[in-house]
Amino acid sequence: MQVVFFEEVEGTALVGEIKEVKNGFARNYLLPRGLAGPTTKNNLARAERLAQADAIRQEKLDGEASPVALAIAGAEMTFQARVGEQGRLFGSITARDIAERLTEIASESVPEAVIEHRQVLLAQSLRTLGAEDVRVRLTRNVSAQVRVIVEPDAESVDLSFAEVVAEVDEAEAAEAAAAAEETEEAEAVEA
Repeated sequence: MQVVFFEEVEGTALVGEIKEVKNGFARNYLLPRGLAGPTTKNNLARAERLAQADAIRQEKLDGEASPVALAIAGAEMTFQARVGEQGRLFGSITARDIAERLTEIASESVPEAVIEHRQVLLAQSLRTLGAEDVRVRLTRNVSAQVRVIVEPDAESVDLSFAEVVAEVDEAEAAEAAAAAEETEEAEAVEA
């Protein structure tokens, strides 16, 4: 079925585009939500007006994001984390961690800059030592590349493997005890 889009549908189409989509996708998702409509004369005119308004809005967003992209482009961030003997982290460095650090970096030159974790394009959390290039997409047209370096913290470097395992076991035991205590409290409340 050929439809014209009234709103942007991530990964499918932008406002004003005419696309051929599967009948079920159009009938069950696009049409009921008003995201697209059949390619009639009125719908094409409406989509054209919406596309022009969206282009103006997107240009404004790109203009606001450009200084932020310049501020963070090429930035290197170093995170220190606890690691085991094989170089794997006990936790992970997430997109949220990277976004917080980038917001701090960007706010030095652009005070109102806020980078959300959804803008950090990280396939999965970082769980190993080393450096990785990460793309940050601020808007549809504006993005920047940053470098994230994960290093072992001072405790990880100083501890032997046996000590690290013992500490992890202690932490897991403490978590298990806390979970058991919460379960007992919940059962007491239910009774």
